[in-house]
Amino acid sequence: MRRRQLRHAPVAVLLLAVISAGGAVGACARYGASLVWPTMPGTFPWTTWAVNTAGCAAIGVLMVLITDVRTVHPLVRPFLGTGVLGGFTTFSTYALDAQRLVDGGRTGLALAYLVLSVLAALGAVWAAAAAMRWFVARTRRVAGRRA
Repeated sequence: MRRRQLRHAPVAVLLLAVISAGGAVGACARYGASLVWPTMPGTFPWTTWAVNTAGCAAIGVLMVLITDVRTVHPLVRPFLGTGVLGGFTTFSTYALDAQRLVDGGRTGLALAYLVLSVLAALGAVWAAAAAMRWFVARTRRVAGRRA
């Protein structure tokens, strides 16, 4: 290994550890949601849909907070964004839920689930980011008037 690579190795290990720890937290939260709100076979997978939609909304809020509002430690984004929210949201369960619907003869419902999930996820991240930007701008205006 080159000297430069060796110098960056501890940073890479720390980054992977932070992402892994966040991923474990997010995955446990998702698993908890599936225990609290189980999906019956052959029905719309509301739990996975809600988790993915909520996770995307949280990603929208997080990205505004850490890019527009304040400077944070460099490991906050990988921990919360990639780790916690990446572990909380789930593409694999989304695909598995769709496959189970197809296997159960519910192809139309599977297709609706696939399309609605993507639309909800994209809509959630956009709406949450827009709402957070509006809230931040409004809060700054109000704070400016008080000063």
